[in-house]
Amino acid sequence: MLYSKIAKPVIFFRIDPEKAHHLVIDGLYTAGKTPGMPALIRSIYGVDTCPELAVNLFGIQFPHPIGLAAGLDKNAKTVEMFANIGFGFAEVGTVTPKGQAGNELPRLFRLPTDEALINRMGFNNEGAEAMAARLASKGKMPFPVAVNIGKNKVTPNELAHEDYRSCLQTLYPYGDFFVVNISSPNTPDLRALQHGDELRLLLSTVTEEMQTQAKRHGGPIKPILVKIAPDMTEEQLGYTVDTIAASGVAGIIATNTTIDREGLHHENAVQTGGLSGKPLKERSTEVVREVYKQTGGKLPIIGSGGIFTADDAYDKIRAGASLVEIYTALIYRGPEVLRELAKGLKKRLHEDGFANITEAVGADHR
Repeated sequence: MLYSKIAKPVIFFRIDPEKAHHLVIDGLYTAGKTPGMPALIRSIYGVDTCPELAVNLFGIQFPHPIGLAAGLDKNAKTVEMFANIGFGFAEVGTVTPKGQAGNELPRLFRLPTDEALINRMGFNNEGAEAMAARLASKGKMPFPVAVNIGKNKVTPNELAHEDYRSCLQTLYPYGDFFVVNISSPNTPDLRALQHGDELRLLLSTVTEEMQTQAKRHGGPIKPILVKIAPDMTEEQLGYTVDTIAASGVAGIIATNTTIDREGLHHENAVQTGGLSGKPLKERSTEVVREVYKQTGGKLPIIGSGGIFTADDAYDKIRAGASLVEIYTALIYRGPEVLRELAKGLKKRLHEDGFANITEAVGADHR
């Protein structure tokens, strides 16, 4: 109520979207440094421990399946505070080897009538070294953290694999798992890396580097997932998933933002960039379903795109997602949405007779 009735209409939605974005991150950062504030925020927004919602995936324990998608905390400035507002895990980034400014302003747009966002940020971030230093200073996190990695804009595709390798070399000690971002529509030609020989070279490079880093630092090889676009044809998706499955990576995130504009009503629909939010819900769930079907449920999936309600999240889980992520719902609904999602998921499990969330994964296929 505090967010939806006061903060959103009075503060955040009255200023430029990117300024509001920074206000959120800076506000959480300050709160995290203020004595007593993390505990207070946790008491207001935190999600209670619920054994039915706990997930063990990739050998990592998640308190519940609802995570924060990449793009909000690009530099891991305040990632630990997202645990206090109720997330079960978080993706930081996208981070590139060298810091870069991203695309020209304005580059983030609200579509309130569609409950959507369009962004063409362009991987703006401080770089891998800065993120590594920040995560090192924070120590052990209260929940699993994924590091989403990408290539610099000036790096040609034929050398892209070296950018991803560089990110892993710098950040390997600080992530619980990693995400290869080859599906943002805002870096020129990036999505070409989803197909053919370029994808095979990229995945062989990152899996090799993960093995090297595991030997160097000790312990098992950390999981690495690939984030795919929702805009591929059925044939393209089939080839891409086959290549990913054959590479030995740990899983897929389905999906990134879309370039499709069908059914939108707001005037900002004409803006270029990646669309997130409610209009993406059905397509991202369809991709989850197709990936699960194609891989026989053997390649774990994180479902992302258009999740605003517990039904939205549960649909993706039944379609084959072991975990889910939100971003745009947090902007429109505020941190209260985490408790609503967790409570709703627990209710739906009981209604369907499942003892825990893992039993519901892929239920639509059985």
